[in-house]
Amino acid sequence: MALTGGPGVWPFVRLKLRLTANGLRGRPARVALFLTGAGAATLLAVLGYSVFALPGMLHDERAAGMLLPFGGALLMLGWLFLPLLFFGVDETLDPARFALLPLRRRTLIAGLGASALVGLPALATFAATTGMVYTAARLGGPAAGVAEASGVLGGLLLCVLLSRAVTSAFATALRSRRARDLATILLAVVAASVGPAQLLLLGLVDRANWDNVAAIAEVSGWTPLGAPYSMGLDVAAGRAWVVPIKVLIVLVAAGGLVLWWRGTLEQAMAGTSVSGGRRVARGRADGRGPVDQLMFRWWPRTRFGALVARETRYWWRENRRRAGLVALTMAGLFLPLSSMLGPDLGLAGGMAFMVGAVAPVALANQFGYDGSAYATNLAIGVPGRLEVHSRAAAHALVTVPLLILVAVVAGLLADDPAQIPARLGTLFAVYGTGLAVLLPISVRAAYALPESTGPFAVSSGGGLAKGLPSVAGMVGGIVGALPVVLAGYLLGPAWTWAGFPIGLGYGTATYLVGSGIAGDWLDRRMPEVLSAVS
Repeated sequence: MALTGGPGVWPFVRLKLRLTANGLRGRPARVALFLTGAGAATLLAVLGYSVFALPGMLHDERAAGMLLPFGGALLMLGWLFLPLLFFGVDETLDPARFALLPLRRRTLIAGLGASALVGLPALATFAATTGMVYTAARLGGPAAGVAEASGVLGGLLLCVLLSRAVTSAFATALRSRRARDLATILLAVVAASVGPAQLLLLGLVDRANWDNVAAIAEVSGWTPLGAPYSMGLDVAAGRAWVVPIKVLIVLVAAGGLVLWWRGTLEQAMAGTSVSGGRRVARGRADGRGPVDQLMFRWWPRTRFGALVARETRYWWRENRRRAGLVALTMAGLFLPLSSMLGPDLGLAGGMAFMVGAVAPVALANQFGYDGSAYATNLAIGVPGRLEVHSRAAAHALVTVPLLILVAVVAGLLADDPAQIPARLGTLFAVYGTGLAVLLPISVRAAYALPESTGPFAVSSGGGLAKGLPSVAGMVGGIVGALPVVLAGYLLGPAWTWAGFPIGLGYGTATYLVGSGIAGDWLDRRMPEVLSAVS
């Protein structure tokens, strides 16, 4: 194959499939994750098809006019944000691997784009959006169905290009430490706002003026987000002359994304920075030793104090941990606040309860943050329980103030400030129970965080593996704290003053049980944990 002559896209697709198959061969865990991801993609595809085909089944043109443009725009935004915030992009074909080959950027972009189209996310998106073709064909006949099919293909192309262009641009921009820190915080804020935004949207839907919603949907149909998915509806409404204009919108948007991707791909491949000069950091000699510089001035000079001080500094300075704290802060503030638009202000207490379950999730893979650096703790023989207690204490130092704030906000929103101590006790119970579940999981199910030339690159199935321990911890925390919730109902008015000590005691007791189990397991499995996270 003459590379200088410009190979087609098919070699890239074959290489993607071959590397995926080789990565699964002889690895049952990866095969299981891949099959689970394929099952989840199939389920989402079926659900998406059913939702988009529903207006066609009902012959409801008004619902189709709102659902198809909004649904298509939501899919495209998902392709924009989800790779940046949660799952990354599947770079089985890492662009950096082609840096030394005499390939034109045009050939490389076409090949990487084609290989992305055979991935599970693209296939699931295509299968889901074929429901739009069914709706358009039912409402406007074969001509509308053909127009919608072309729009669905154009929308899928835009989704892939948008995802790749944005991740490539961030991979280049995040070479700078300051840019990485700022981007991590901003992306975590956006990620944490997704759930509260959905609750706010549900509250607004209850009071929505559907005429205004239809007008907004029509406007979105003239943007690159909704234009591909509204072509069939235009034909069904007798506006076939609109289709060429929207095709032009899609082509212009695709061309702009290709130019953006082309401009950042070479720098991302070479690993160079777009910034100019580099500054050399100069250390400060303040006369203090390394241990004194690590530990706070008021901190006890013990092994436990040193470990807690180290972990606390990591929570403030390490990007991935700090992103988790930002996400927790956003969820803790906006979940109770979002109840203001709901039908019942008492929902603020339930939202606060959920914050207590979300708080320990950052420790689901606590050893994965260290990576191979965990070998230091193994070499000096840090006892398992001391390790677990120090990490939990550092997490509590940055989390408990937020739980207190959430309890206060929930009590004020519910117009019942007398219940603030009892709500705080419930939060502590859920938090302690969640820690009791997640700490042993973090020892038994530790995994290495991905290392790649691109900060958003993962292999297929990786996102699911990251999510399962977190979900288990959240569910375990909620279920485990049900006795405290039941006690609140049984005690009635007495719960106002008894809720805080009962919740705090219950959360502490469950934490001690879970941390004891985790510490004993860690003493026996330190080499296995190091191997898993390295």
